[in-house]
Amino acid sequence: MSYFAVALARTEGGWTGEELDLSEVEDIEQLADLLRDLTGEGAGPALMLLEEDDEHLAVVRVDGGTGSLDEPRVFLSDRRAVQASEVAQMLWEDAEPPVEEEDDEDEGTRPIAEPVGDTAVLADLGTPADDLVELCAEEGLLPADVLTAVCERAGCVDVLESLREG
Repeated sequence: MSYFAVALARTEGGWTGEELDLSEVEDIEQLADLLRDLTGEGAGPALMLLEEDDEHLAVVRVDGGTGSLDEPRVFLSDRRAVQASEVAQMLWEDAEPPVEEEDDEDEGTRPIAEPVGDTAVLADLGTPADDLVELCAEEGLLPADVLTAVCERAGCVDVLESLREG
């Protein structure tokens, strides 16, 4: 699977960001440390935004800078991503109990995407939990579109777009 992942952090000078290569990130704690490094001593937040194969997105958030031991907060737009993506599995395995597979009575139907995790992860950045779930469920919106929308609300869309173009 191919993905696009960025780390964005709010600092005293505004938002900053960098593209991430998650192939060398072994677990959620290592990712959280990378994100905290971006905020320096500031309060943050620092976000990892991931879009994978136009199928799903993930948001990981840490607050508080390098001295913070707050647990990372994780949101996945579709719980099925954990079965299909090593990256999603790495993000989810330590953040919450493993997702249990459900037996579908009708194997011919594809289940509806079911967001999991902290739906309020971006609430203080302009995207309340209900809005995030609605954006993820809106027909025709790709994960990249959802991330653009939440970054517009948070005031960091310019940084996201410059990383996409870069």
